Amino acid sequence: MRWWSVANFVSNAGTWMQLTVQNLLVLQITGSAAATGLSMSVQAAPALLISVFGGAAVDRWPRRLTAAVSQALLGTVAFVTALMVALDRLDVTSLMVLAAVTGVIATVDGPACSLLGNDLVPREDVPSAIGVGALVHQAGRLTGAALAGVTVGFLGTAAAYAANGLSFLFVASVIPFLRPVRGADRHAPGHAAKAKDGGTRDTMSVREGLAFFVRRPRLLALAGVTGVSAVFGRNYQLTLAVLVTGPLAGGAGSFGTVSTVLAVGGIVGAVLGARLRRPSVRVVGALAAAGGLLQVVAGMSPSLAVLLVMVLPMAVVESVSDTAGTAVLQTDPPAHMRGRVLGVWGSIGTVWSLGGPPALGLLMELAGARGALIAGGLIIAGAIGAGHLLRERRTTVPRVSPVANLETAA
Repeated sequence: MRWWSVANFVSNAGTWMQLTVQNLLVLQITGSAAATGLSMSVQAAPALLISVFGGAAVDRWPRRLTAAVSQALLGTVAFVTALMVALDRLDVTSLMVLAAVTGVIATVDGPACSLLGNDLVPREDVPSAIGVGALVHQAGRLTGAALAGVTVGFLGTAAAYAANGLSFLFVASVIPFLRPVRGADRHAPGHAAKAKDGGTRDTMSVREGLAFFVRRPRLLALAGVTGVSAVFGRNYQLTLAVLVTGPLAGGAGSFGTVSTVLAVGGIVGAVLGARLRRPSVRVVGALAAAGGLLQVVAGMSPSLAVLLVMVLPMAVVESVSDTAGTAVLQTDPPAHMRGRVLGVWGSIGTVWSLGGPPALGLLMELAGARGALIAGGLIIAGAIGAGHLLRERRTTVPRVSPVANLETAA
């Protein structure tokens, strides 16, 4: 697990280094902000369309081999991009193609690497392993963003892509030496299971994963909580940027400070989330509602200093909620279904990530930055509270037995 955490830190640092310079590269090539947004959508689109198939592949194939191959392929794409940038042969078309290929590979790589980390620890330690993964992600994000400026400044944009390619190859080289807990990587008894007639039948269908998700109330509730939080909150790079530079009359430096506090809160939340032993949808909902109320207070901040005080607990609560939700998502389904459940979740999450910013932008147009934060926080807390009350009402309604009905009628 320690080796896997180190490898993930290196990979996350490389990924965030590339992401930091990618938008600048698109702007440099096209000079168009619309093209920059299009490149991000092209990379995200495969997750919306084929994540369910990627999850099924993870359930069907050996997990370590799947993760190693997907990491090597992602490294290859990064190296090809670096070479084309260095030779000044990268145009808009090739950039979009490379972004789409990256998105397709990621539909398999994401669930494979997530579940591989869980395979390295006993079942009771999986929530802690997920918390460690969240901590590594946040630390890699900070490190990668910092290294991006240094790398581009001294070595150029191509070097950032090459460094990301090396980070993927490092992960791929570590995977063969990992030793999953006994039986963890044998969750699927092969590509097919024996049917009653002695033949074989496919047990890894996408339809089976979709049906399981739809029939699972806990997963549907988790999707609802995550969805309302993603649409009306969490997009703090948008709402807080407008609040800081607008009503609070701050500049880019002030927003940089706010972003740093958000990152620190994310790290603290990941540490706290790693200590959760029994995460549940109820915990996720309570934390998300608390985050919504903190967002309301942040929207009413009269000064930058007050906003900074509120941003830290907001980030902590959000990070703990995310860690708890991921733990539920990865432990609630049976082992042989987890890849497909993560695939379904990838498609749902892409809907939220693509639909959230435009909806929030419209809300900001109508109510301003403060109004969007306040209204969004109230919607989050209100929706989660209403859902909880509805669930309690359903579970507390007395059920009258048929015998009692007959006696009453008599």
